[in-house]
Amino acid sequence: MSTHTFASLIEECRSSVNEIMPWDLIVILNANPALIILDIREPDEYTAMHIKNSIHIPRGLLEAACEFGFEETNPVIAKSRNEKIIIVCRSGNRSLLAARTMQLLGYKNVISLQTGLRGWNDYELPLISSDNQEVDMDYADDFFTAKLRNDQMIS
Repeated sequence: MSTHTFASLIEECRSSVNEIMPWDLIVILNANPALIILDIREPDEYTAMHIKNSIHIPRGLLEAACEFGFEETNPVIAKSRNEKIIIVCRSGNRSLLAARTMQLLGYKNVISLQTGLRGWNDYELPLISSDNQEVDMDYADDFFTAKLRNDQMIS
């Protein structure tokens, strides 16, 4: 059994998962406003800001949400194995992992948003809060900026 690092696991997923950039997603959304956007970030991240009309399923509940018969089942996602689903996270890494997992579960057209919502915000595309208000871009910039502690750095 081979051992992976987070970075190598991401690269392995990248080889089998399609990715799009934020400006590509805008084109797709304009052509198909009913497109499924799946936000797999943690609840506090989603509550703070997300793409309007996205579906929220935290990464830790994804597998059960994709199947019928579980408390976590999301019927829209569970019945959409043949639909185009764009998966988003903060930076595009968790979405790659989630997309690969969904491929293994039989989803045919899952796509990861490269750069994640950080790149979406950098491209100055709108994010909304849980009360459906547009989020200030400066606030979003700060929110998406990595904040590593000293003990999280390579020593």
